[in-house]
Amino acid sequence: MQVSAKSRLRRQVPLLIVVLAAVTGAVLLRDHLSFEALRANREALLAFRDSHYLWAALVFVLTYVGIVALSLPGATVATLTGGFLFGLFPGGLFNVGAATVGAVLIFLAVRSGLGDGLRARIDARDGAVKRISDGIRRNEVPVLIGMRLVPVLPFFIANLLPAFIGVATVRFAWTTFVGILPGGLVYTWVGAGLGEVFARGETPNLGIIFEPHILGPLLGLAALALLPVILRPFAKV
Repeated sequence: MQVSAKSRLRRQVPLLIVVLAAVTGAVLLRDHLSFEALRANREALLAFRDSHYLWAALVFVLTYVGIVALSLPGATVATLTGGFLFGLFPGGLFNVGAATVGAVLIFLAVRSGLGDGLRARIDARDGAVKRISDGIRRNEVPVLIGMRLVPVLPFFIANLLPAFIGVATVRFAWTTFVGILPGGLVYTWVGAGLGEVFARGETPNLGIIFEPHILGPLLGLAALALLPVILRPFAKV
């Protein structure tokens, strides 16, 4: 019994680290991972990139992975920074790749600490939660991609739900990459134009993804991804 308790505690350590880091980051790092911090340090960042491009790319990607994996504030600013420093390409690849790796790490931490036990409790009970869980499992790929394409759920929540219902790690990883790619490229594109924004003393339009010319295509992609789910009841008629 003691060994089992120790084993359970070890499995919960990654999740406890994430929770502690998220709370600490929300209190201590919010001002340091902000757009104003990027504005204030932009010259130093550009100088470091120009002098040590590979190191700058590596440090940026690892930092972005850490921000997502530990649920720290500043993921949107990190995406803008990727575009600002590295352009649409390879900045978009850096952003989407790092966000995917960070999401997988927090997914594994949550599944290790809570996922299996919570999934077993959900499966053992009847009710609305189990019906929703079963519905997602029957349509995992379209639901996971649709959930990422349309930014209705916070990124953190979209990492938790698949862990709770037992989505396979590889499936979670590739659907995350595909699903966040369009939105990630939009914000990378915004970041690539920050030089002009800084020169005018303005701030970027972070709500651009909700504007009709951006949100419309994203909704179309989400509808396309969910088309098999929508048509499945009619196929049985």
